[in-house]
Amino acid sequence: MASTVGDFLVSRLSQWGVKRVFGYPGDGINGVFGALRRAGTIEFVQCRHEEMAAFMASAHAKFTGELGVCIATSGPGASHLLTGLYDARLDHMPVLAIVGQQARTALGGHYQQELDLVSMFKDVAGAFVQQATAPAQVRHLLDRAVRTALGERRVTALVLPNDLQEMPYESPARAHGTLHSGTGFNPPRIVPHPDALQQAAQILNAGKKVAILVGAGALQAREQVSAIAEKLGAGVAKALLGKAVLPDDLPWVTGCIGLLGTEPSLKLMNECDTLLIIGSGFPYAEFLPEEGQARGVQIDIAADMLGLRYPMEVNLMGDAAQTLDALLPLIEHKTRRSWRTKVEGWRKAWDKKLTQRALSKAAPINPQRVVHELSPRLPDAAIITCDSGSCANWFARDLRIRTGMECSLSGGLASMGAAVPYAIAAKFAHPERCVVALVGDGAMQMNNMAELITVAKYWRQWGNGRWICAVFNNQDLNQVTWEQRVMEGDPKFAASQDIPDVPYHLFALSIGLKGLYVEREQDVAGAWEQALASEVPVVIDFRTDPDVPPLPPHITLEQAKKFAGALLQGDPDQAGILRQTARQLISGLLPGHGKA
Repeated sequence: MASTVGDFLVSRLSQWGVKRVFGYPGDGINGVFGALRRAGTIEFVQCRHEEMAAFMASAHAKFTGELGVCIATSGPGASHLLTGLYDARLDHMPVLAIVGQQARTALGGHYQQELDLVSMFKDVAGAFVQQATAPAQVRHLLDRAVRTALGERRVTALVLPNDLQEMPYESPARAHGTLHSGTGFNPPRIVPHPDALQQAAQILNAGKKVAILVGAGALQAREQVSAIAEKLGAGVAKALLGKAVLPDDLPWVTGCIGLLGTEPSLKLMNECDTLLIIGSGFPYAEFLPEEGQARGVQIDIAADMLGLRYPMEVNLMGDAAQTLDALLPLIEHKTRRSWRTKVEGWRKAWDKKLTQRALSKAAPINPQRVVHELSPRLPDAAIITCDSGSCANWFARDLRIRTGMECSLSGGLASMGAAVPYAIAAKFAHPERCVVALVGDGAMQMNNMAELITVAKYWRQWGNGRWICAVFNNQDLNQVTWEQRVMEGDPKFAASQDIPDVPYHLFALSIGLKGLYVEREQDVAGAWEQALASEVPVVIDFRTDPDVPPLPPHITLEQAKKFAGALLQGDPDQAGILRQTARQLISGLLPGHGKA
């Protein structure tokens, strides 16, 4: 049988090094699925929903550094991919979406499931999106889509009409109007000009109180970040996507920054005289130094991210590791360590406060304690994923990353529903490692429960069952509830915020996984130990208290006024809110407070 366009596509993907694709079948993409079956060279992971497939492709790129690939049918299959693709786009991940389309002869005729897919993908896959019209065109379209995704760290899309997929493949003729592309991509060395490095070094060397902020762009520059921080005597704060850049056992690492961040990170930014940002697009200006307070240097591989968050004196466009390698010999070792000592003092006091907050009483379980008890029990090289919502607060603050661990979440998009598909993709990429997903009950009900079925389908292929999903079950869309109170001054709107009570552990048991139910604080540690020792994937249903406030590192007068106003209007959870807010604010000020 002649090789079809679908066969060629699968073969070409293999030549590009693609070993796995995530998706869902449908008649608009049947020709490619038939080719996947015939070739047997690329693993297909069947998800429950195309959105989850795109999240998995994004996570695959995050946890491997490789191209992530997702595949879907025409019409609704293609449109379902969008949210996960936007997650990849906003977090600068190389992802290729392959989608089906109706037959070429039907296009333009209001045919069933006919959508203008090129227009639909134009924003999310603006770097490259094309619809193939002839067999000889597919080669250069695929090659360019892959190379663009890898080279620009962007989302690209290839649309394949279903009749084209089944046609015999034809190589492009050696003729006018044809293209003859090839495979392969080697990342370039991107380092700033020596003069710019000298200017940056002068600013950093002159600084007496240097603060460093790292993001996802510094994940492959861990040694270099540590080295420059040591030379400068700097404190290092981490954006959420940069949480795994440096381990939290370093006393001068102040933790995450922002609304979900720590007090020492806020103090670091408020008191520094020099700011170095490495690979981060952290967006919230109120948590950075006041304009004019600090001199600034930024390193980023993307020109459009430079000088965007703070007016920098020197903007260095380059790969973080390569740029720091070139910059380090120019940096002087600071002998005075009073600033570093001050930063370490802030961090030590914060650690004590954080522990006391986590151990303060709640009804039934303090959500901070869930992550507090997990942290020391995580095995080396564990991978942790987190969803958006109040659980991200505890992930940001209470989870202590050690060397060799990885973690991630939906950063730029901050989408609900990413934690479980992220954790599935992480386990496929690294089956030997323990993977833990931290998920709110809102995200579980939205779309993550269904993906537990994907875990049940595939976990035996992983060789071990060290996969855990921890659900923060408080029957409340908690992050938004608190945002309504503190940012808007509105009491909780029960009609929008209360969600059904679902026995997640029983659902897990019903599909062949292990389920644990925890409603007492004294049982939290034991549940983690049982789950981490399990040979079967585990879902832990933690009944957590929605009234524990996700306090920002600093409460402004405006926030306090709005919070008080929300309570004065009669919040339905007022009594619990007052009790838990008092406990959290007083923790660490009075001996033994919160333990009684």
